Amino acid sequence: MEVLTNILEFLANNIFNEVGILIGLITLIGLLLQKKPIDEIVAGTLRATIGIYILLAGTDIFIEGLVSFQEIVSNAVGLEPPEAAATLGDFLGEFGGIVALVIAVAFFIHILAVAVFKTNYVYLTGHLMFWISVLVTAVLVELFGDLGQWALVLPGSIIVAAYWTIQPLYLAPLMRKVIGTTDWGMGHTGSISYYIGGKLGSLVGSREEHDTEKLKLPKQLRFFKDVNVSTALIIAIIMLLAMTFAEPNVLAEQAAEFDPDIHPWVWGFISAIRFAAGIAILLYGVRMFLAEIVPAFKGISGKLLPKSRPALDVPTVFPFGEIAVMLGFVSAIVVFLIMMGIFAATGFFVLVPSMIMLFFIPAGAAVFGNVTGGWRGAVLAGALAGLFLAVGQAVTWPMLGQTAPELATLADPDWYVIAWLLMLINIPFAGLAPTAGIWAVTGTVVVIFFIWLIILKKTVPAIEEEPTGEVPFKREEADTPPEKSDTPPE
Repeated sequence: MEVLTNILEFLANNIFNEVGILIGLITLIGLLLQKKPIDEIVAGTLRATIGIYILLAGTDIFIEGLVSFQEIVSNAVGLEPPEAAATLGDFLGEFGGIVALVIAVAFFIHILAVAVFKTNYVYLTGHLMFWISVLVTAVLVELFGDLGQWALVLPGSIIVAAYWTIQPLYLAPLMRKVIGTTDWGMGHTGSISYYIGGKLGSLVGSREEHDTEKLKLPKQLRFFKDVNVSTALIIAIIMLLAMTFAEPNVLAEQAAEFDPDIHPWVWGFISAIRFAAGIAILLYGVRMFLAEIVPAFKGISGKLLPKSRPALDVPTVFPFGEIAVMLGFVSAIVVFLIMMGIFAATGFFVLVPSMIMLFFIPAGAAVFGNVTGGWRGAVLAGALAGLFLAVGQAVTWPMLGQTAPELATLADPDWYVIAWLLMLINIPFAGLAPTAGIWAVTGTVVVIFFIWLIILKKTVPAIEEEPTGEVPFKREEADTPPEKSDTPPE
């Protein structure tokens, strides 16, 4: 058993939690199964892996700015985050090994479920495989205490695998509208916001009339259609406005982390430019790895898991609505800041402006909102995502008070829903012994999974065609970043 545990922990820590290695291995397997020439196998595998790390490099650049922005906004509004009885670091220090086992065991259960129930989508968003396993483990410990290694690993793995299996499937119809094919699905824990945005977008507009990528602007404002320019300008305005209300010592401290000799206001402008550069690098990385994994996955779809598709991270939809991405981010920030003020004034909760989540979730939601409602749908989807993140943080923080409450500030919308659902399911079983209770909750989750799966099988069109193996842009476009992004990829 110890040998098996060590193997599973190695896989979790070195494969599933390293998304570049995971995507590279999947690409390698797909190309080998297609019996491609050795030069294509080597090049395709490395290009897919490099593309992921380019994406991550771009993410690191603009996340650096978001973290600084978060500090400045918190100081500008004079709010301190709520105190916690426990910390995420302490939780991972005690239960990190269990989390690693949950990831590995859940993935094998997930692959089995995809094969048996023909759900098509293989969840491959590595870092979120880690975080959703952390969340589920934390909720189970919060409800049932430390039951021991495998008493937590097995129920946790089943719950996590059920989520990975069902999430890309229920979002598949909207995802197809966004990318135009079924060649890959969405594997991201913001799915509920993407679904809401896509469903409600049509209530306020239509893509045919209001598509963000076809906005007609006055000649003097046409520079806004260049996503790099508009991103830099909008972020600069938001950043500098927040800096106006922040304390000088906080500005100096943040600027000094970038360069001890730079003036804080110059640093603020540079941060906006770096943010835009990070987004451009991220989009380049997305194009590069998609150009390899989509055709490579044909081998897996044809030989191992018939008609299967990879479920990938949310940045894979950003090229289909680059202006929508920024609209969603801005509308979410506005709503979140309003909720921050309301919660503080009423004494309900002190919100932490989690800028990383406030970018990715509303950005993805806006792309889905745009595909059904144009720019109006994008703005609505982003605003609703910001509202979801605000309410979710306030409600979920105390629920995880004895384990890892910071998960509520780091959370995507699906994290909140999963935590709420598990705690709600446990209510009728609260009188049971912990071991019986955890399996009662797990069994209920399995029943819900099967009922939902039956419904989806009847309502979501099955994938009958083989994957095209094509991406909405050519490989050479992945090699050379476009100068502009005026229109969505053809």
